[in-house]
Amino acid sequence: MSKYSVKLNAEQRAMLEEKVKTGEAPAREIMHAHILLKTDSGKQGPRWSSQRIQEALEVGSTVIKTVRKHFVEDGIKAALERKKQPARPTKRKINGEQEAHIIATLCTEEPEGRTTWSLRALTDRIIELEIVEKVSHETVRTVLRKNELKPWQTKRWCIGPKNKDSSYVFHMEDVLDVYMQPYNEKRPQVCLDEGSIQFLKDLEEPLKMKPGKVRKEDYHYGHEGYCNIFLACEPLTGKRVVHVTEQRTKVDFAHFLRFIVEVIYAHAEKIILVMDNLNTHILGALYDAFPAEEAKRIWKRVEIHYTPTHASWLNMAEIELSVLGRQALTERLRNITLVRQRVDAWQTKRNKQKSVINWRFSAEDARIKLKRLYPVTEDDCSGELGRNEV
Repeated sequence: MSKYSVKLNAEQRAMLEEKVKTGEAPAREIMHAHILLKTDSGKQGPRWSSQRIQEALEVGSTVIKTVRKHFVEDGIKAALERKKQPARPTKRKINGEQEAHIIATLCTEEPEGRTTWSLRALTDRIIELEIVEKVSHETVRTVLRKNELKPWQTKRWCIGPKNKDSSYVFHMEDVLDVYMQPYNEKRPQVCLDEGSIQFLKDLEEPLKMKPGKVRKEDYHYGHEGYCNIFLACEPLTGKRVVHVTEQRTKVDFAHFLRFIVEVIYAHAEKIILVMDNLNTHILGALYDAFPAEEAKRIWKRVEIHYTPTHASWLNMAEIELSVLGRQALTERLRNITLVRQRVDAWQTKRNKQKSVINWRFSAEDARIKLKRLYPVTEDDCSGELGRNEV
């Protein structure tokens, strides 16, 4: 016989039957009412066994036992309703002033013996400074997440001049105007850039990837020299041309430019060329590589638009070089032959995909977002106009 025997009086049975009949109570209460009615061992009770109640109501034995126990020990109300959970101790919270001090510590101090703050190091520091008496690093994590602070991350970008710079503005707007021009087969827009690759060799043979195990490389490696990558891309058509050379000289640049002009875009009347103002990126380099007549024939078909100094973000070839590096050149490559194999395969596949670049930043956007660079702004002009009118 069950330790917890349920015996309902007439009033209790009537109340439970009404609750089941109307169906207006929460589903949990109705189920518990069914259990009490079926397990009732009083004069009017059917005295069902736990096994029979389980099969009929599709509930577990633990639920039946718990309902019986609550009825016997605490009454019918406790058997029907959800038992209130004891109040949990409240977690230590950070107030607004403490949060401001934590942010200030993170943004103005450097962690001792570390390059960046970790959650635990920051937690120890704010306790040491008595900003809080005691706090968990998870609570500190909540503060950082709320304020979108990630001290373990670093982003890099090419920072332009801090002060007004008319030369920077001119070259920037010149390039941005080029990017706003519609596609013209006879005047293709081409971006050109270059980068270097360091040759690295494994001193120990890497362990190949296996199911459940990643590929493993020894930390030590050997240096084998460098090579250079010239890349030209046409953002509006998704075409790119990549050459790997042993050096980065004016003559190498001249040969790559001739290939672009006389082979890739032989049909074009004029190539609109955007590139960085490097010391090798000059049309005079053509005369170092070719006879005067040939050099002139090449540069006559090129219209150059230089990006401002320290503004490589304006050169869309930088985007392609970044994609190339991430997709094809992340492994240790020990010689120029391997680099060329990777680059050729990547170039073929990406040209087949015709991956274009959808540039949206215009000169009008620059006048708003980079207003600080402009020596004279529209506001200045409107103010001057107002004085003249007076």
